[in-house]
Amino acid sequence: MVTAAELGNTTWELSVQVDQREGDEGMKFKLRVRGDLHIGGLMLKLVEKIPAPQDWSDHAIWWEQKNMWLLKTHWTLDKYGVQADADLRYTPQHKPLCIQLPNMKNIKLPVSFSTVVFKTVAEICRILNIRRSEELSLLKPIDNPKKKKKLDKAKDVIDDILNMDISSSLAGGTSSPGLYSKTMTPTYDPENGTPVSATSLWFGENPLTKCQPNLPPDELAKIYQPLDLEDKAVINAGWLDSSRSLMEQGIQENDKLLLRFKYHCFFDLNPKYDAVRITQLYEQARWAILLEEIDCTEEEMLMFASLQYHICKLTMSAEPLDHSNETEVDEVEAALSNLEVALEGRTTDKILEDITDIPKLEDSLKLFRPKRLTLRPYKEYWFVFKDTTISYYKNKEAASGEPIEQLHLRGCEVVPDVNVTEKKFGIKLLLPVADGMNEVYIRCDNETQYAKWKAACILASKGKTMAYSSYRTEVKNIQSFLQMKSLAPPPGQAAPNVESMGMNAECFVSPRYVKKYKSKQLTTRILEAHQNIAQLSLMEAKMRFIQAWQSLPEFGIKYYVVRFRGSKKDEILGISYNRLIRIDMSTKLPVTTWRFSNMKQWNVNWEIRQVTIDFDQNVSVSFSCQSCDCKVVHEYIGGYIFLSTRSKDQNETLDEELFHKLTGGQE
Repeated sequence: MVTAAELGNTTWELSVQVDQREGDEGMKFKLRVRGDLHIGGLMLKLVEKIPAPQDWSDHAIWWEQKNMWLLKTHWTLDKYGVQADADLRYTPQHKPLCIQLPNMKNIKLPVSFSTVVFKTVAEICRILNIRRSEELSLLKPIDNPKKKKKLDKAKDVIDDILNMDISSSLAGGTSSPGLYSKTMTPTYDPENGTPVSATSLWFGENPLTKCQPNLPPDELAKIYQPLDLEDKAVINAGWLDSSRSLMEQGIQENDKLLLRFKYHCFFDLNPKYDAVRITQLYEQARWAILLEEIDCTEEEMLMFASLQYHICKLTMSAEPLDHSNETEVDEVEAALSNLEVALEGRTTDKILEDITDIPKLEDSLKLFRPKRLTLRPYKEYWFVFKDTTISYYKNKEAASGEPIEQLHLRGCEVVPDVNVTEKKFGIKLLLPVADGMNEVYIRCDNETQYAKWKAACILASKGKTMAYSSYRTEVKNIQSFLQMKSLAPPPGQAAPNVESMGMNAECFVSPRYVKKYKSKQLTTRILEAHQNIAQLSLMEAKMRFIQAWQSLPEFGIKYYVVRFRGSKKDEILGISYNRLIRIDMSTKLPVTTWRFSNMKQWNVNWEIRQVTIDFDQNVSVSFSCQSCDCKVVHEYIGGYIFLSTRSKDQNETLDEELFHKLTGGQE
């Protein structure tokens, strides 16, 4: 039989700090406990000791030394390994966090510091009414001593000028509806996963759907800082781990984090349901262009400037929530149409042409293969494009024989080499070979020819032929993009009146172009480009801006400094939504590309922090990360693989378990 003295020896003293809500002073308690006491019992003992009764339902135990939450309330102290020297905190799980939105506005929201970041981001997006939260994540602001002075200036501009005024209801956390009303939860179509009614009907007017006015040029210049690939790698190292909580990653209450679209594959963008999402995407794209985080040509910069001017103009004059231009589809008609499609045994968005007769392109084009110490002499050949292969011949008559060369485009990079003003319509192909990439330049004669051939190249790079129905859409998109880039006014339209702009043209371009041109020159060129898009509605203009951003060669590529196995020097690894790119650090040119579609498997050796990826044809790549933890790169690759599994019939539910399987660490 155990005596009272012996029983006393099995208990020990445990110190627990109790954190109150903001404004209230914390308390510290010492409790006598035993190792078999479960966490729920510990919290009960603690609450009973606190004199003032209150709601403790959001509080949980945080273990400071181990940097972990003790959320399994049925686990005992012994099972967790808690002993007398443990420093425990009984603290709220929801704490205020300062979040900078993609439009550079700051809001303060109470968010969960105890759930994994994947869920916390979903919670933030739910409050802000942003669909597809899996495309976003939280990024730590850069802390680079080399750029400290410049960044401090930028901080002043963002904090002082871009201060967001959101109603207090938004900051109500889980207890108040904020911008997303719990009583008006949208219902979704079981067939395609889209909401049955427009978001404007659920939420009313949302301040996050309005575009922000452009900064004055001198304020923009304070934020602007030219970035090389190594600088971008430092920024990209700041993505938080989606499989761990904010608290576990050293984030404290009232810290500032950036909410950004992390994965650049925007699924099911629908103007009718995604007003906030599209506006925030537009804002992220706009800032990327203005701060030159992504490269674009002068012609493209002017096109983006004209779209910004148009959007600013419409935003200033627009009525709130003007859906008058939207074409309403009668629900009965839509249902009958879907029934007709179902009865015919085919799906509308997956129709292929007659695949027994795959279309073929034939034309006279110019070709150039760059070699060292040579100029660029383009030679004319007869080109034939069939399946995913380009063959070229000396002339049309020779096309019945053997080609001079065949270019296999599956897995290649397609880069535009275009200047509409100078009538230059080129396509740069980077063809994968065993030891790197082969460069080939093809020159077209006009816009129509360029659109057809470039669209075919893009599909072929993905292993698709021109028989796919998306070919025609791709051609139209390219033609529309070229039309926007044209600085000549449409036929029958007079030259623009420079005095009519009424806005500072220097607000719409990056500081580099402000130095290059006088204000009047910029105004003239922006207004010339604007005439091609003057008829667009506000939502159409935002969508065009996002599509133009997506068509830039560097779109969506995140850079990291890595060292490949067997190499003695650092190199850059670019990660995009569909491929990995090995880039030479000195020349900044791509060495080789590996497509996710050819990936067989990848794994991480957590002991030596090395990522290994196996591709088709026995190609294996291993590298260690120099600019960040290998978990960041591992999560990027797994995240893109996860996002490729989405489909419209999922009714907006996500397989979170699969996400963590693909992105989580095995540490």
